[in-house]
Amino acid sequence: MARKRVLGGLALLLAVAAVFWFLGPGRARARRGAAPRNVLLITLDTTRADHLGCYGYEPAKTPNLDDLAREGVRFARVYCPAPLTLPSHSSIMTGLYPATHGVRNNGHPLSPKFRTLAEILKGRGFATAAFVSSFSVDSRFGLGRGFDVYDDTFEPQAPLKGANAERRAEETYARFSRWLDRLGQDRFFVWVHYYDAHLPYDPPSPYREGSAGRPYDGEIAYMDHYVGAVLEGLKAKGVLDKTLVVVAGDHGEGLGDKVETGHGIFLYEETLRVPLIIRNAKILPRPRVVNGAVRLVDVAPTILEAIGLGSEAGGMEGRSLLSRAGKTTDEDRDALIESFYPRENFGWSELVGIVSGPWKLIQAPRPELYDLAASAAAKAADLRHKLERELVRLSDRTGTPGGPASASANDQERLRSLGYVNFAPAKPGAAAPDPKDEIGLLKLIQQAQALEMAGKYPDAERVYHEIVTAIPDSPESYVNLALVQARQNRFDLAVETLGSGLARIPDSEVLLVRLGHTYLVAGKAREALETMDKVLALDPQSLDALTVAAGILDAAGRKDQARSLYERALAIEPESRHLRMSYAGNLASTGSLKEAIVVYEKLIADFPEEQAFYQYAGIAHSYLGEYDQAISLLRQALAIRPTPIGYFNLAVAYEKRGDLKEAAEALRMYLQNSQGESEANIRKARTELENLEKKIGSKRP
Repeated sequence: MARKRVLGGLALLLAVAAVFWFLGPGRARARRGAAPRNVLLITLDTTRADHLGCYGYEPAKTPNLDDLAREGVRFARVYCPAPLTLPSHSSIMTGLYPATHGVRNNGHPLSPKFRTLAEILKGRGFATAAFVSSFSVDSRFGLGRGFDVYDDTFEPQAPLKGANAERRAEETYARFSRWLDRLGQDRFFVWVHYYDAHLPYDPPSPYREGSAGRPYDGEIAYMDHYVGAVLEGLKAKGVLDKTLVVVAGDHGEGLGDKVETGHGIFLYEETLRVPLIIRNAKILPRPRVVNGAVRLVDVAPTILEAIGLGSEAGGMEGRSLLSRAGKTTDEDRDALIESFYPRENFGWSELVGIVSGPWKLIQAPRPELYDLAASAAAKAADLRHKLERELVRLSDRTGTPGGPASASANDQERLRSLGYVNFAPAKPGAAAPDPKDEIGLLKLIQQAQALEMAGKYPDAERVYHEIVTAIPDSPESYVNLALVQARQNRFDLAVETLGSGLARIPDSEVLLVRLGHTYLVAGKAREALETMDKVLALDPQSLDALTVAAGILDAAGRKDQARSLYERALAIEPESRHLRMSYAGNLASTGSLKEAIVVYEKLIADFPEEQAFYQYAGIAHSYLGEYDQAISLLRQALAIRPTPIGYFNLAVAYEKRGDLKEAAEALRMYLQNSQGESEANIRKARTELENLEKKIGSKRP
């Protein structure tokens, strides 16, 4: 025991000496005072480290990231904890491994008992904002806690996020830029998340042409441009030099190098190795490349120490990287790695493992041991047993691993639109097979996905038929087949396919949700409502069922029932523009005009560029006899986008207020811009204008 205390004291002295060496004589006290005022975290989804120029990839066109690496500290060997978006981001934000924070697959919420970086910094007086680009990190999964602004409104006009579950970097950047313009003098923590490198790869021009034949690289080049735009925005604001900049990938991408084209199943280097770059000239004055292995769980404690809040990192499993940021080499940190995606989404065995120095152990029904330095599978039994013991030790420290609960049927629908399929059998079988033994089926699934993404629906349908035969107890098998049939407008066949699935898997919420949507797009409202009622009996919180049922009931004139469902849906998805607009319309149509105006005013505040909300609010004020407010709002609507109906409504409001000349002028503008209006409406406007002109003439002296 005494020897341990002596060694511990020596380690402490060495640590102090290392910090002193890094800071330089006379700077130890100055470091805390020179801590960056702000924090910018940029995460690049699905980005392999070895596809950036600063990591040695010659074809890359990543000048902004390369400049950042030249000016800051680049970590050459960084491991994500899981090759999935939500688990990895949860680890970035908490400094904890998935085995501890419990988010072991996409679609699983982060428990409120785990503090996030945003919660810590908000509690310390920082303004906090996040601008994210995919449903995978939607606020419902817990990462929104602690953020004053959490912008996850992907295509908000869509009824449901499932069909529009991501947005391009330029849209996310635009949201960030508007926030930055309004930012005052507060210290801030802002997170910007770009998702473009995710399948399907479809970079816009000129990045498509600039990386011809390499669309994945084109997507990274496109994201790089908007990394530069964020940095330029901070520079123009005069706060870049006061900001700690951290750029990290969340996981990589298989690209077919080892069968897997995407990510999530295997624990190979292609999907685990990510970029990590940190820059701030005050605390990191010397550009460096750190070669020792580090982890994404180290990001949160690094940020906290860098801004002088290192004490807040207590309980985190990651450790700050600042002490090694002044060195070009360092010892490797052991990294826990895992994926429960095979278990939950395919019914195959989960994979867990450890990276320790040059060795990687993957625990599976048939374990794999790799010498990463030699890039070959290793056979050393003694080494394997040693790593197994270390894996058990670290796993015990993080908590008892366990299979995650399944994501809800609604969230599975949305995650599917991002390429995260779920072929797990609804009827659990015997021992889960090793994913390595299911490569033939994986290739078939990837083939079907590729055909569907390419719009080759008849070919995709043929392959999905094969998958139904291979996995007849998976709801996803039938859902995928029905979707490609529906995309060919063969709705009756899609309904038949889903019926076959329900005959085999009764009361499958996943199948019922898809059946309800299929009935709806096929124009069978009664059948859609009946199906969504069954879904709500299984899950009263089903957002899909609530939204669809509310819309059908509203259109059928069953306003009170519809309103109740709208309110339940809004409690789940309060930022949905579609739901809020539908709810306001429901209120207005039943005479609850003041309540409708409150909703419209909030929509105007959130979407100041949307002409329709000014118009609807103006009409509601007009019905209430509040003509001044009505006219002001209707004029604002016309300033955003002149429309015939806008001029007509303005004319009505002016006439009701007694301003006949202004009413007549508004009708003239209507008639001058009446393209697309019905002849009946045009005749009505002409007649009304003639009447107004007579009244105006009769009043002249």
